[in-house]
Amino acid sequence: MARSIWKGSIAFGLVNIPVGLSTAEVRPDIQLHMVDSKNHARIRYERVNADSGEEVPWDRMVRGYEHDDGKFILLTDEDLEAVQPKLTKTIEITDFVPLKDIDPLLFDKPYYLEPEKRGRKAYALLREALRKSGKAGISRVVIRTREYLSAMFVREDALILMLLRFPQEIKAASKLDLPSSGAKEYQPAKREMELAEKLIGEMSGKWKPDSYHDEYREALMDFIENKISSGKSVDDVKDGGEDDEEEEDGKVLNLADYLERSVKSKTGGAKKATTRTAKKTPAKKAHAKKTTTKHAKKAASKKAKRSA
Repeated sequence: MARSIWKGSIAFGLVNIPVGLSTAEVRPDIQLHMVDSKNHARIRYERVNADSGEEVPWDRMVRGYEHDDGKFILLTDEDLEAVQPKLTKTIEITDFVPLKDIDPLLFDKPYYLEPEKRGRKAYALLREALRKSGKAGISRVVIRTREYLSAMFVREDALILMLLRFPQEIKAASKLDLPSSGAKEYQPAKREMELAEKLIGEMSGKWKPDSYHDEYREALMDFIENKISSGKSVDDVKDGGEDDEEEEDGKVLNLADYLERSVKSKTGGAKKATTRTAKKTPAKKAHAKKTTTKHAKKAASKKAKRSA
């Protein structure tokens, strides 16, 4: 089995499946530290009393809840233990709901559920039943003294336990200043909508998550490795880009123009436009040549008259 952070069992009805819980998340973050630029020494943070300015030793550190400005209720470890959820090693499924009905905003942190040897057959049974039904098992689970709401569903051959946010943890979109979908002033014009739908169609394809990666992290690591290998600072890359919202003549493009340009770039319209421009170019050259010949003849005529 993979390294488990928790061992227990899944329970639904009278079925009990012994499992181990391991994280399904990998965060290859780059660890940066605060250092003194003078001698490159790590900066140490101190626990300082906000009123006296003195450093506070660990044995005086306690937790407190600020119920009023500057007024705290102190909580001991015993107080916190008294209200902690009962430690249990059972993920008891209480409901089955359509997975598609769960708002993705509620998804928080994924874990893999891996069966113990004696629970493999029951694990496979639950997995295939969930796969066929398209449903998720809703349960509560206690991990490291905290209780979480969770949804259990299938991905490939694995049962996933997705910790969920409680609905109260999601900010209501109604508090945002958004353009109303029913307001006439924000209704898209027919041409804009047609172009937007066409652009979406041109850009549509199969979801291939492996084709996406953390470009910022890769760029930062390349930058760091370059600095390490060179032994000196690497100049910052300056952004020479201009504001894309304006043309060279300062005119602001409207939404339909942006969409039409985007559609053309996807359908080859831009290429055709370039071809048409290229065909016109020889005509301009011919005109210039004709004009130059005409001026040359006039100059020769004047010179002949002066000679006479």
